[in-house]
Amino acid sequence: MARSAHGTEDRSVRLLKVGERVRHVLSELLTRQQVHDDTLSAHQISITEVRMSPDLRQARVYAKPLLGGDEEEVLTALRRNTAYLQREVAQRLGLKFAPKLRFHADESFDEAERIERLLNDPRVARDLGDLGED
Repeated sequence: MARSAHGTEDRSVRLLKVGERVRHVLSELLTRQQVHDDTLSAHQISITEVRMSPDLRQARVYAKPLLGGDEEEVLTALRRNTAYLQREVAQRLGLKFAPKLRFHADESFDEAERIERLLNDPRVARDLGDLGED
């Protein structure tokens, strides 16, 4: 009976909380340059989001260099240091299992910029102006 009281909403909140904790640990490691890698030390990297699998064993980590340059080089360096990062995350969070980290480029900024360009297009502005006059 007690199990039915904890629905998918509770599980999703837990996933969000653990993902946010993983994000904070990774951000701290990168900010304090505790990963001894020349590529990672030369760039400021933002960990924008961490999505955990329902069993907390997989973590999709979305990262973006702050100035947007050398994205592939940074992702390669993060992937090269995955074992160290996983070990640190498991140790600092005290999780039963260390989540397997998979690094991906964060495309959300590019998508937001594309939408912004569309909204600033004169034809779209004209159409939006017509709607306001009705």
